[in-house]
Amino acid sequence: MRAVQYSGYGGGSAALKYVEIPVPSLKKGEVLIKVEAASINPADCRIQKGLLRPFVPKFPFIPVTDVAGEIVEIGSAVQEFKVGDKVVSKLIFWKAGGLAEYVAASESITAPLPTGVSSADAAGLPVAGLTALQAVKAIGTKFDGTGVGSNILITAASGGIGSYAVQLAKLGNHNVTATCGARNLELVADIGADEALDYKTPEGAALKNSSGKKYDYIVNTTNGGK
Repeated sequence: MRAVQYSGYGGGSAALKYVEIPVPSLKKGEVLIKVEAASINPADCRIQKGLLRPFVPKFPFIPVTDVAGEIVEIGSAVQEFKVGDKVVSKLIFWKAGGLAEYVAASESITAPLPTGVSSADAAGLPVAGLTALQAVKAIGTKFDGTGVGSNILITAASGGIGSYAVQLAKLGNHNVTATCGARNLELVADIGADEALDYKTPEGAALKNSSGKKYDYIVNTTNGGK
């Protein structure tokens, strides 16, 4: 099969090489996915730069954790899936393998693709979506209708994590003020923000909403939340 890999730290895109390697063999509890889409996350770049040590990848290394596609083979003890199922998976980041035609993924980190969701859309979900979910749940958000909504601010709301955070926060009945660039104000409003602020305006830079109410919580997704 074809894959993209690199053989050491550094080098950026110039260090990525197309290679022909064997299709992975399955271990107990794994499924073989024919990759239809994959998404690159900031962590993938940090791994290549050597910034996530001591989680050291074994070189040569095939990057990217977030993949979606079709199961073409199942290993022993797999209970939930069959050949032909469309799935999305989040691979173990120091093992990765996503930039390849086929990847072996544990059943435990694989989920069925909802009807109507394309592989291209699903591949952008795992890291960004789960990070947003962790952040929103950390402020006490409940999704069963019993939670009391809070007044929250979400920064960089048009980014991967931020856009998921806005939608999840609205599902939790929060009042959401969100910051983004001017070109994305309509997008952020469309996905549910009660108020979208251009971060380059005085109001946006000051993180002030029009109501003047203080925020109960801030979900900061700018620059990786730093």
